[in-house]
Amino acid sequence: MKQERSVENAVLAGPIVLFLLAILGFPTLLSLVYGFSETTFQTLTTPEFSGLKNFRDVTADPTFWQAAWFSLRFGAITAVLQCALGLALAVYLAPLVRRHGWTVAILIIPMIVAPAMMGLMYRLVLHEFAGPLPHYMYSWFGWSPSFLGPANVFKTLVVAETLQWTPFAFLLFLTAFQSIPDDLREAAAVDGTRPWRLFWKIELPLMMPTVFVALFIRFIDGFRVFDNIYTLVGAGPGGSTTSMSIYIYETFLRRGEIGKAMAAAILLFVSAFVILALAQRLMRRRTP
Repeated sequence: MKQERSVENAVLAGPIVLFLLAILGFPTLLSLVYGFSETTFQTLTTPEFSGLKNFRDVTADPTFWQAAWFSLRFGAITAVLQCALGLALAVYLAPLVRRHGWTVAILIIPMIVAPAMMGLMYRLVLHEFAGPLPHYMYSWFGWSPSFLGPANVFKTLVVAETLQWTPFAFLLFLTAFQSIPDDLREAAAVDGTRPWRLFWKIELPLMMPTVFVALFIRFIDGFRVFDNIYTLVGAGPGGSTTSMSIYIYETFLRRGEIGKAMAAAILLFVSAFVILALAQRLMRRRTP
């Protein structure tokens, strides 16, 4: 009986496996071939095997390490800020959402806007000469910072990313917070537990698996960020806002170094895989 069921499950899973192999398998295989070959747009159909040359070129490129450091900082900082703000909003606004569920639709509006469009909007608003925010700050206070200049561009990008994707963390934490049984809160209230102690001792520990998931998702998303940064400032002053995705894009399309770009993409994939494995192991240790 068990053998028949396993055969039936294999037959049922066959189409989706074949679909994934067709959609993901071929591009992955092609990326591996190009990553280990000397490939340009002229030799795209006839790549020449070059071993680890592309990987040596990538790891010897200072711009690659600058992009990796930017992506690591950007992903970590934005993930922490988004999760901290999302958690605070979820706990603070939970009673309001419980009474008026439609407020969630308003709170997640920034998340609905395409990141590229959000980048263009911030570029318009913060432009040093044409932007309304610098104009009014200079008119009212006689001073306005260069939001997209070398000194402030990283902070501007962090704020823009945090404002757009905090609603995502808010939704996750709101769902986790609302799923906590009311019996626990009522029992704690009967024992005279104060709200702040209730949160730290009961509610937050129950929400920790969701916190880890949210941190991981937002870190990965921030680490591979591309569209909103590219439309807002591109590679930035002196390449200061070049993320890993922007580095791969410019290496591929701007310079035509396809093999080198694929090698960088493979390194990015391996890094994400290692981070995922470490996050899963950490979650298993934390989960009782």
